[in-house]
Amino acid sequence: MLDQAAHENFPVAPFFLPRAWRADLMALYGFARLVDDIGDGDLAPGGGDAVLLGLDRVQYDDRPALLDALEADLHRVFSDRAPGPKHPLMRRLGPTVRRCALTPEPFLGLIEANRQDQRISRYGTYGDLAAYCELSANPVGRLVLGVTGTSSPERIRLSDAICTALQLVEHIQDVAEDLGRDRIYLPAEDMKRFGVTEADLAAPTGGASVRALIAFEAERAGELLDEGAPLVGSVHGRLKLLLAGFVAGGRAALQAVAAADHDVLPGPPKPTKLSLLREVGATLRREG
Repeated sequence: MLDQAAHENFPVAPFFLPRAWRADLMALYGFARLVDDIGDGDLAPGGGDAVLLGLDRVQYDDRPALLDALEADLHRVFSDRAPGPKHPLMRRLGPTVRRCALTPEPFLGLIEANRQDQRISRYGTYGDLAAYCELSANPVGRLVLGVTGTSSPERIRLSDAICTALQLVEHIQDVAEDLGRDRIYLPAEDMKRFGVTEADLAAPTGGASVRALIAFEAERAGELLDEGAPLVGSVHGRLKLLLAGFVAGGRAALQAVAAADHDVLPGPPKPTKLSLLREVGATLRREG
């Protein structure tokens, strides 16, 4: 599970960070991936994770039960009482929580986002989708600030903008994959505005209306990235480079979408490593 970190749009725990930060960020990533894999039904076959969480092996595909069991294990992470957490990824999380004085709320938000995925597969308005991102994405940035000891109300505001933008970028890239899971993260009000139907999203390639819709959503995500980018200039040293990587990852992904003429239906356009590095440099020049 943790080896998937290398395939994200942005670096999760790059080599240049202090060792303690890398360990803490990978612990957070392990939790986030476990939650998402439960919510998406992507756990390894065989029911091993269900057993580790205290469930019967036959419940390996009972997503609500797995999320409930994971939340119970999370509470064990924050408890001083025995027994401790059951799942090894949760046991790995414990030292990070204690060392960084993290609170349960961001972790609970990520679990709740995946519960919402079991109930809601369409979003009527952008406001509805932004509220989902408040649960599914923004907690990650808040946790990064917590691990690095740099939280402040203004930095949290900027971080929330970046994280929501990165979530929107992922939704843009993964339209076809999400539809295969019977989920659409493009607001229905926007689809109506551009004359796009669900059948249009199921096509092998995007027509003019679909590409116009994707361009609109990409512009919105880019504006949010720009809004949050001053976060990079508010910190120093290696953390500045890490945060520049987050912003640059989103910008490079949007560039890849634009280079594909906003046709995301054949598959998610992905930035090259070179384009990501170039965008990191550009972000540091603009925000540093």
